[in-house]
Amino acid sequence: MNPATTITSLDINAAYEVLKPVVLKTPMQFHRKLSEKFGCEVYLKREDLQVVRSYKIRGAYNLIQSLTAEERSRGVVCASAGNHAQGVAFSCKLLNIHGVIYMPAITPKQKINQVRMFGGGNVEIVLTGDTFDECQAHALEFADEQNKIFVPPFDHIRVMEGQGTVGREILDDQSNIDFVFVPIGGGGLCAGLGSYFQTYSPQTKIVGVEPQGAPSMKEALKAGRPVILDSIQRFVDGASVKKVGDLTFPICRDVLSDMLLVQEGKVSSTILQLYNEDAIVAEPAGALSIAALDQYAEQLAGKKVVCILSGGNNDIDRMQEIKERSLLYEGLKHYFIVRFAQRPGALKEFVNHILGPNDDIVRFEFIQKHNKETGPALIGIEVKGKDDFSSLIMRMDSHKLNYTLINQHENLFEYLI
Repeated sequence: MNPATTITSLDINAAYEVLKPVVLKTPMQFHRKLSEKFGCEVYLKREDLQVVRSYKIRGAYNLIQSLTAEERSRGVVCASAGNHAQGVAFSCKLLNIHGVIYMPAITPKQKINQVRMFGGGNVEIVLTGDTFDECQAHALEFADEQNKIFVPPFDHIRVMEGQGTVGREILDDQSNIDFVFVPIGGGGLCAGLGSYFQTYSPQTKIVGVEPQGAPSMKEALKAGRPVILDSIQRFVDGASVKKVGDLTFPICRDVLSDMLLVQEGKVSSTILQLYNEDAIVAEPAGALSIAALDQYAEQLAGKKVVCILSGGNNDIDRMQEIKERSLLYEGLKHYFIVRFAQRPGALKEFVNHILGPNDDIVRFEFIQKHNKETGPALIGIEVKGKDDFSSLIMRMDSHKLNYTLINQHENLFEYLI
């Protein structure tokens, strides 16, 4: 790998020819509702319909197929909890190469089974470490000890070239594109796609999108170099890394017109909207680009816009968490600690006089029962609209109820909910 990797050193057209018989040319789907909402043309680049349900196969295969016969004989190693692992596994089976896939010990069985299905007898899965960083450290150590080739998820010229073929396909289908919204984790997709647009459609503005809880590219741009974040939220797991790539960063810096952060709750609402209205199963990283459109609403009128829907590997077991995050973000679900007077009828008065006709108690539990004067209870209330919440608070205050809204207390919320 050459530390001085630049836009001109990426040969995305060559990668396109390599990948043509292997990957699907995914659709550029016109989205009528989003187009009407923003007064523009919105297209979704449906990488969720890719062979392994994400674009990651492009970079993984492009790198692995480029290995020499001697390197292939040694086998490959990667560390991933999701899409990259599936791309490597698929490539190993197709090229008949042995691969060792390191995954965190907490990885859901659904993802493990997907990797096993794509890789078959060509891959070995090792579950280790409680976090991705621990898992990757073990994978790198193993690769070094066993003299195997490590396949990074983003920070390699061949990976960037493979991911960049998404840009080639977009421009093969559409011209005169004004904006491309692209999710960013380590920066491989943005670097590859952005470099292609810089060459063939330089007037197109590339807008990067990260989850608010993992702003690694935003912080790197601010510092002028990749930095390691102290901690990140991993809800948007496909785009949550502590540090962007050393090779991807300078290219991303050159091609990006803007860098946006999106709250995880907004991502959740977008996932549910795509599922309920379009029957699209998007993973959190896949919904990032669409979730960011509201931030650009005033600039989109009359423009041609592309959102990269980067993946659709969403475990059904996560849907309850996604719904919860969405309700909290939309202001439709609220948690309180209410200190009830310890007398008969106190709870009945709360139900009859405090709750509105559209309010629903979705959680109720006493935190303690030994206090003789007041008994604190944890209450979760779901409302139909934001006006209902305002009315609820007014009634609680008018009845001089002793309560704490714990949505506004992050540490207390995480402890209790």
